Amino acid sequence: MPAIVSKVEEDSIAQELEITAGDEILSIDNTKMQDLIDYNFLCKSEVLTLEVKKRDGQIEVTEIEKDYDEDLGIIFESAVFDRIKPCLNKCIFCFVDQQPGGLRETLYVKDDDYRLSYLQGTYITLTNLKDEDKERIKRMHLGPFYISVHTTNSDLRVKMLKNPNAAKITEQLKWFAANDIPFHAQIVLCPGYNDGAQLERTLSDLAEFGENLLSAAIVPVGLTKFRPDKMQPVERRTALETLETASKYKKVCCADEFFLLAGKEIPPARYYGNFSQLSDGVGTIRLLLDDFYSLNLPRKISKPLNVLFATSFAAKNTMEVIANELNKIGNLKVLVKPVKSDYWGEDITVAGLITSGDLIAAVKDEQAELIAIPSVMLKPYSEDFLDGKNLEYVRKKTGKGFLVIQNVYSVKEFVNYLDDY
Repeated sequence: MPAIVSKVEEDSIAQELEITAGDEILSIDNTKMQDLIDYNFLCKSEVLTLEVKKRDGQIEVTEIEKDYDEDLGIIFESAVFDRIKPCLNKCIFCFVDQQPGGLRETLYVKDDDYRLSYLQGTYITLTNLKDEDKERIKRMHLGPFYISVHTTNSDLRVKMLKNPNAAKITEQLKWFAANDIPFHAQIVLCPGYNDGAQLERTLSDLAEFGENLLSAAIVPVGLTKFRPDKMQPVERRTALETLETASKYKKVCCADEFFLLAGKEIPPARYYGNFSQLSDGVGTIRLLLDDFYSLNLPRKISKPLNVLFATSFAAKNTMEVIANELNKIGNLKVLVKPVKSDYWGEDITVAGLITSGDLIAAVKDEQAELIAIPSVMLKPYSEDFLDGKNLEYVRKKTGKGFLVIQNVYSVKEFVNYLDDY
């Protein structure tokens, strides 16, 4: 995939050069770029030559003078400009393999690309990391990376990832440490595989990496009804055991779902350090609650409004706490409705997997003028649900108004909506 421009920032160098969406950046200083890493590195020069292929096929070459740290203002369609490095594993817990047909094509893509890990915080297993990749990482001082460790037991990791290269994990982590490259670790906990004594071993091994280990996140395996076989879900006893084991080690945090399953309170902010693994659901609830209690709520809104927060079962209790406080506002009535996941199965309880069909079924008969939903229900930068329908379709089917909360760690957007209501 070439370096295609998706968007140009206002008042930027790119806008001044009349670069537009659909143009292709062919090279900088006669160097063809592999990815956004190359682009960022090449753009550090105060004088550079930019070669652009316009949408009509015309090629323009321009010499640019700028400040050292001044960005060109180009946003690309993709972070990589060649082929994304695919995942070569057949992990027993892979969520992609637990999906039915008919969803968006991008949902079936399995990447394992160190560049996306560095640039976007995606998780990589290192099973396809080549010597030339390591040389580039070392030469350009890249890092930190987000690494799916799962277990440091070589034989068990091969069994879980179904790839003989998975056995090299300790050797690879030692290479990162030897070259002073920091990393975050991820453990997808699968009962009967890498829990219990195996989890203790993994956390003990990771602790040996000292400052190179920035954090370790433990997340429960996600299971859908489309699995061809059965796996044991994380239940209360396993959640309690996992929390107890994790508490013995520094820098180790468990996903929010473990605390919910165990019936434990969400820890204070200090437990999560700098919240470095939010994308794995580690600290989301704490961040949301702390943000909410920092807001100044209005005493009353100008006219009556009935609102329904359509949320996941995982976030139900938290949203009810927030709703109870919001209901102290005059003229405002807030209800919380967890959306049952008939599409994926009852073991899926997160908002990011709610489909349009399940949302419609949950809210169509509710007495609320406005339905608030988190943006994670939708494809980024769109109004599309996982099942191919969009928000306009849901509006028509329910006759409701919808407010999409873009920041899933805050209800400030909702409070701002009340101020303008």
